[in-house]
Amino acid sequence: MFRLYTMINNSMYNFICPVCAAPFERVGGVFRCSGGHSFDIAKEGYVNLLTGSRSGALTGDSADMARCRRAFLSKGFFDALSNELCRIAEKYGVKGSVLDICCGEGHYSSFFKNHIPESNVLGFDLSREMVKRAAKQNKNVGYAVANMTSVPVPDGSVDCAFHLFAPFCASEFMRILSPNGILISVVAGAEHLIELKNLLYDKPYPNDVHDPSDGGAEIIEEYDLKDKIALRSNEDIRALFNMTPYCRHTPTSGIQKLSQTDRLDVSLCFHVFIFGKRERLKNEL
Repeated sequence: MFRLYTMINNSMYNFICPVCAAPFERVGGVFRCSGGHSFDIAKEGYVNLLTGSRSGALTGDSADMARCRRAFLSKGFFDALSNELCRIAEKYGVKGSVLDICCGEGHYSSFFKNHIPESNVLGFDLSREMVKRAAKQNKNVGYAVANMTSVPVPDGSVDCAFHLFAPFCASEFMRILSPNGILISVVAGAEHLIELKNLLYDKPYPNDVHDPSDGGAEIIEEYDLKDKIALRSNEDIRALFNMTPYCRHTPTSGIQKLSQTDRLDVSLCFHVFIFGKRERLKNEL
């Protein structure tokens, strides 16, 4: 297992070379590995580990979506979920390496680091715009632009990973987990944001909740986490709308209703899956 930690912005990295999987050494403003591959460290403190023609500038979520996520989440509307991540980590005795998969603009990884400062927190996302904002938000978290189908961390090096509202790659996620590590995966519960959907659509349907791993990972436990938030400005309502998939396929009539609404009570329903490796489950039996 490769485990070379490199200090950047007071944060410990254990990212590895995405080309040859060798550990990095920092030389000035560059990460270099023994295989001769190098990656520049951006002025914000993150490193872009995408290879080939994909730079991260034209992939993933846009700058507008990053701004909307930051505007909305920074007001604490989803703090029930942020606090739950910390509670789960404490329940399962997580004390080491934590990875935020598809971290977005870094809200959850930053929240976690601030509340459990002894943890070594890393995050990555396919979108350079998201990662740039994440790196600016918290200099004590290590961030990279990377692809979840080839996570640039060593085998078995992650004690706790977050996977929130994103595609799932079971083989890769299980590869990076330590033997007793856990993966916290969150999907939209059946009634998540139902009031917003009622505003936008004539016949909204409940969300379909199913195992995001499709049986590729072992479920330790699963449950609904519910909360209610009061949005009292069109700005907040629109920010929530713009950080959801609904912004891509809402009819004109729904957009018009949205523009005329400045008060909305919204139900939150996060369906939480906690996954572990088979070794962990055997040890618990």
